[in-house]
Amino acid sequence: MNTKKIEQYLLKLKKSFLNESIENKKMLDAYINLLEGNSSEKEIEEANVQLKQNFKSLGLGILVILPFSPISIPYILKKAREHDIDLIPEWYKALSKDKDRLE
Repeated sequence: MNTKKIEQYLLKLKKSFLNESIENKKMLDAYINLLEGNSSEKEIEEANVQLKQNFKSLGLGILVILPFSPISIPYILKKAREHDIDLIPEWYKALSKDKDRLE
């Protein structure tokens, strides 16, 4: 594989992780503001969406360490798609969009 393509892919991955860090900080701030009574409904909704994304990432991470993960992950994703359950985090979907694809 071309090293330039690998470098571009790693830079995109780094950018998406940095963006997730910013989003996680906003999420935690919203929950702290909720405890203090200073948050809006919109902030809480955005924080809940980010928390769901974190749970999706965590779930995929756990699936990777299980035995037979090359077999079980595609099966689980297929069954989830059949039942209209979204298991893929948004940061990963952003990496695979057509406009972000590496040529």
